[in-house]
Amino acid sequence: MLRLDRIVLREIRLALKEPFRISSGVVTERRVLLLELFDADGASTWSECVAGEQPNYSPETIDTAWFAIREWLATRLLGRSFDGPEVISGVLDQNVRGHNMAKAALEMGMWALAATKERVSLSNRLGGTRERIATGISLGIQQTPDALVQRAQAAFAQGYRKIKLKIQPGQDVEYVGAVRTALGRDVHLMADANSAYRLGDADHLAQLDAFDLIMIEQPLGRDDLVRHAKLQRRLKTRLCLDESITDADRAEDMIELGAGKIINIKPGRVGGFTVSKAIHDICERNAIPVWCGGMLESGVGRAYNVALASLPNFSLPGDLSPSARYWEQDVVIPEWTMDADGMVRVPRGEPGIGVAVDMARVEGLTVRQEAMASTSMATR
Repeated sequence: MLRLDRIVLREIRLALKEPFRISSGVVTERRVLLLELFDADGASTWSECVAGEQPNYSPETIDTAWFAIREWLATRLLGRSFDGPEVISGVLDQNVRGHNMAKAALEMGMWALAATKERVSLSNRLGGTRERIATGISLGIQQTPDALVQRAQAAFAQGYRKIKLKIQPGQDVEYVGAVRTALGRDVHLMADANSAYRLGDADHLAQLDAFDLIMIEQPLGRDDLVRHAKLQRRLKTRLCLDESITDADRAEDMIELGAGKIINIKPGRVGGFTVSKAIHDICERNAIPVWCGGMLESGVGRAYNVALASLPNFSLPGDLSPSARYWEQDVVIPEWTMDADGMVRVPRGEPGIGVAVDMARVEGLTVRQEAMASTSMATR
């Protein structure tokens, strides 16, 4: 039985080790929304909202998510008893459209709270089976092909099992070709456009077929499945959809239309673990591989991605880079690491999310916070 008594929202600021550039913008500092959740029985855990500062990847931002949690979502959970985390998604969705990232921060936190209370790992609570997960890296757009080649060569030397190259018009075919030439045909490469192209660019994008990419991720608009289907028929390379897949119905639509052949499941984007598991199961039944992408999460958010990626149909390397890839110092102990084989260990032997939050560091990075409590707790 779960009974959420209190939630503390915190915004922290984490400076990236270097700017990260995609087709829709550049990030130099991450505003991170962390949640601390407290159960009536004394158990507690942390979760993270993946919304960014600007509405360029998603309509949501850290500020809209904070507002949605405070005004509409938290009150649906505080002070109520639930048999398990499986029902939370339905409670949060009732008569509240959108706000998936805000919902996910609460919903996934309830999964972790249940795992903590049951003294099992989050991976086990979800039904995960993997002990280690193959890890990929996402490389932001660089100024020149040579600069991208240098980054890709360094990533390959570190052991990453997949290298994702961000692209945009004017910085695509030549850049990807340079990396393929430098690394050879055996290295797993993919390109990610973050919706930077239109269907009229099909002939241009078809030039990427020459590089034996394992996928091209989200080349067209996030709401457009029909044009992705037309593009997929034009390309030899498999399309992977990211922003377009917001729920299980959209995953089924993609498969029915032939709009893509791979899905990147980001639990924060789709509203949490229950929907993520539904998408995973649909894809497994239809022989569609899935993998887990990243949203520049801190080590707290990384714990949730690792747990999800331990499910059996996550057969492609995820964007689960170690803490040192982005941060001089993470907010969790131990920090996330990758072994020489390019694998991240799933903490299946530890209860909850598998890492501890460095409270002293979080306190030092906090720029605002707000607590919400159930009525019963407020009167104690």
